[in-house]
Amino acid sequence: MTIAQPLATIPDVLRPWLAGVRTMSFAEPPEGTFVQLPDALTKVVLRVTADGQRDVLAVGPRVRAAYHEGKPHISCVELRLAPGTSRSLLGVPAAELVGRVVPLDALPGGVARRFAREVRWLEPRTALPRIAEVLPGLLTHRTDPDRTALLRAGVDALSVRLDRTPAQVRDVARELAVSERQLRNLLTDGVGVSPKHYARIDRVRTVAARGGSVGWSELAAAAGYFDQSHMTADFRALMGVPPRSYFTDRLPATTPCQAIRIRRP
Repeated sequence: MTIAQPLATIPDVLRPWLAGVRTMSFAEPPEGTFVQLPDALTKVVLRVTADGQRDVLAVGPRVRAAYHEGKPHISCVELRLAPGTSRSLLGVPAAELVGRVVPLDALPGGVARRFAREVRWLEPRTALPRIAEVLPGLLTHRTDPDRTALLRAGVDALSVRLDRTPAQVRDVARELAVSERQLRNLLTDGVGVSPKHYARIDRVRTVAARGGSVGWSELAAAAGYFDQSHMTADFRALMGVPPRSYFTDRLPATTPCQAIRIRRP
């Protein structure tokens, strides 16, 4: 049996640094193949495996989908870091973590190692209150609020919303009064990918979430594609299959908790 509990709201004290939190437990071996969607955000995962192994891991942005078999007897809490949090918490820019899974103990920042020590022995399903006590004290004085606000405004403008299509990169740069190069450097450092690649990932995730609920051409326009063929090509590049094939199989999505593998010494 799989139990996933996404939180409707993030505790107020954690909102400056987290974009989402969820706890999960997998008691029985999941059947079939799962898909791990592309994801532009970095995650910190506290995971307890069937043999009692406890990991506190940084899971970097994933630029393409991955397909794998599920694992049983895993419990975890997943913290989705808000744009601009990676360097403050983990001691490295998000770009250095793209496609990687790294134990927090192996990262250069002392903050990451202190956070790992504080949460390693917690039970994932009940860890959030302690995380809410620990994390703000580690990060309060380690962020540049002006730079973070600029970064998050850029991310928001590039993201798909129900009431508007995402803005083009050049228009976002103009609105924020920065050059396209400055915007690229800002997102690469604070998110891990360029503005154009962030927008591609966000659009593909939107298609994966809303496909089948509206017509293809309507979905393409809502997600900010030029047309349906543009959507199909972009989806295939990041997901490995075209949208129609993906929704024919309709593989269940999973999380880093189930999919991550790390190399141990």
